[in-house]
Amino acid sequence: MSIDKSQARTDAFARRKLAHGTGLDIRAQAHLRTALAPFSGRVLSGFMPIRTEIDPLPVMSDWTAPVGVPVIQGKGQALVFHRWTPDCEMITGPFGARVPAGGEVVVPQVLIVPLVAFDAAGNRLGYGGGFYDRTLEALRQQRDTIAIGYAYSAQRAEVLPLEPTDQPLDFMVTELGVQEFRR
Repeated sequence: MSIDKSQARTDAFARRKLAHGTGLDIRAQAHLRTALAPFSGRVLSGFMPIRTEIDPLPVMSDWTAPVGVPVIQGKGQALVFHRWTPDCEMITGPFGARVPAGGEVVVPQVLIVPLVAFDAAGNRLGYGGGFYDRTLEALRQQRDTIAIGYAYSAQRAEVLPLEPTDQPLDFMVTELGVQEFRR
């Protein structure tokens, strides 16, 4: 399985790199706002884009309820989310992602989920640490939790190598629109 996932990641990173910097973020952000509208007022988790990831920051900045960003606690652990505002002090966290310097924890009800690849059925391939899978599983055991994948359409794969622990997405947003998978 790890060889298949490794190749799938390599292929998706190459496709993502070609899409990045082409202005597709702006179209995708409009679709992300549409997908998020029914969840207005709920605590949101976004992410600080790294390398060639699609940018959710303008949408996060406009959100009127609390917004958190993921903070990695350690290998094999679920993520925690620290409150983020557009003007908060940021520091470099694990894997080079920026995280809020303050440690106010928020518990998101709606998560904008970064990914390396996704498929037509709402499955996602992450970076390989299992952080979002563990986090989504734990949050979903506590209450209704919405996972919205956010990426360039170029990151779509025909087939993904899946494991029983992989958590599915409820929605997928790209520059082409919104796809719903609510189960």
